[in-house]
Amino acid sequence: MAAPLLPMTIPPFRRWSLAVALLAGPALAQAQSVNAPSTTATPPVGDLSAAQWYLKDPQLDNVPGVGANRAYQEILKNLIATPVVVAVIDSGIDTAHVDLKPVLWTNRGEIPGNGIDDDKNGYVDDVHGWNFLGGPDGRNVNAETLEMTRIVAAGRKRFKGVTAKTVKPADKVDFVLYQKAEKVYKVRVKEAQETGRNMQSFAPQLAMLVKLLKQELHTDKLDTTALRNAHFDDPTLQGATQNMLTMMRGVGAADTDAAQVIFDKEMADERSTLDNSLNLAFDPRADIVKDNANDVNQRSYGNNDLHGPDPLHGTHVAGIIAAVRTNNLGIQGLAPDPVRIMVVRAVPDGDERDKDVANAIRYAVDNGAQIINMSFGKEFSPQRAAVEAAYKYAAQKGVLLVHAAGNENSNLDVSDNYPASFYLNKTTVPNLLTVGASGPVDNSHLTADFSNYSRKGVDVFAPGVNIYSTLPGSTYGNESGTSMASPVTAGVAAVLKSYFPKLTATDLKRIIMQSAQVHHTKVQTPGGEKLVDFSTLSVSGGVVDLYEAVKLAQKATM
Repeated sequence: MAAPLLPMTIPPFRRWSLAVALLAGPALAQAQSVNAPSTTATPPVGDLSAAQWYLKDPQLDNVPGVGANRAYQEILKNLIATPVVVAVIDSGIDTAHVDLKPVLWTNRGEIPGNGIDDDKNGYVDDVHGWNFLGGPDGRNVNAETLEMTRIVAAGRKRFKGVTAKTVKPADKVDFVLYQKAEKVYKVRVKEAQETGRNMQSFAPQLAMLVKLLKQELHTDKLDTTALRNAHFDDPTLQGATQNMLTMMRGVGAADTDAAQVIFDKEMADERSTLDNSLNLAFDPRADIVKDNANDVNQRSYGNNDLHGPDPLHGTHVAGIIAAVRTNNLGIQGLAPDPVRIMVVRAVPDGDERDKDVANAIRYAVDNGAQIINMSFGKEFSPQRAAVEAAYKYAAQKGVLLVHAAGNENSNLDVSDNYPASFYLNKTTVPNLLTVGASGPVDNSHLTADFSNYSRKGVDVFAPGVNIYSTLPGSTYGNESGTSMASPVTAGVAAVLKSYFPKLTATDLKRIIMQSAQVHHTKVQTPGGEKLVDFSTLSVSGGVVDLYEAVKLAQKATM
């Protein structure tokens, strides 16, 4: 899964083909309904926090949220919050968003716009953060290759004609990594080609189905209400209607026109996968950033454009953590007003590079971040040692790292996801929390069907389904993914650090895990049908609970 992390629980063609009842029938749609990401942008009209189910309390509201509302109403209102800086390493942020602009971290040692590195930290005009994907001329990397693509491209040149028997001992580790990447790469290319062909052939069928239903229902606007109320004597047409409705709900579309727009975007994304992500010759970084991508010790590169080509993901993440709580506008971030968001752009539309991740962590630490959110991930990490060195640097400075577990519905006990939850020597990272995604109902779907899980490698779960937060252009909408669960947890950590500033990074990790609401609900294993005890899917066995965490923090600091 390319970063940033948003779920795609089944291949796009299969998901969209649920609408083709002329080929399948309503039973298929019911059997394969998905929990997919949805974005419904709304303007900032008044207080929209009622849409934030994840702020509710499991005891008072019977909703498996984090109890933020209850914590503020019953405990935190009598306490004084102190400043905390949370770095968001992501795709970029809309720094002009009405709910985010007041909470941006500001580098007081930098004079904006003078083209001088006033504070001598190696970065010019880094007023609110830094962009490691930018070039000296102001351009930015957007689409990027997957890490496996980069490994294969380099490996085919380096190991041409080399076999396991003839490889030099000094090159054996790199050769094995190349062989593994090559195997996965060939499968991924074949899948992408097939998906692209299927979606291309499916497009006219979808258009025909929409046209047919509009004609039968005598309307130019076919929304979910019209589909729910539609009744046909023809069972095939009735099945098509139900399947279309299921598909629209799955992708978060209010009407068929919106569904068509989403489908067209996903088709474009599939084309981009082949043209960019899996393209062995694609290398935008060399032309734009102009650094030595293999030199992990190189620090000073990039630019100060924090918006980037597509700041949707980072904007959504930032709002979850610290959107203004007191303006009666839009949403409420988890953290109180003294908490500030530092923007660090290092995640393209593709796989982030280990070098950028390591430098982003170091930048955040050096400039005062106490918590770092990392809603990204990938399955190969050729420069993992550099990232681990940055982990240790953050640990030395007392900084908590919060990382999304990933959306491949995989067991991380047997599958790889980087940055990893463990060091190369298999020891636990003491200042890192790895977070899976949970849903809004305490039933068999409490675990998000896209979320990765692990009894050893995922520390805790947090709300990550239909999370309402900020979007570019001062709008708001829902997104789903462990990318959302991670900032929920980072936001909880920021609250604890703000009200109880003496807590260390390891204290924060311990308190969040110990206070998590343990559920013994029988849930579907992500990606499967087997029912298991929810508590067996993570180290803590629970869902993050701010209310209980605050109570535990009070005891710990008395």
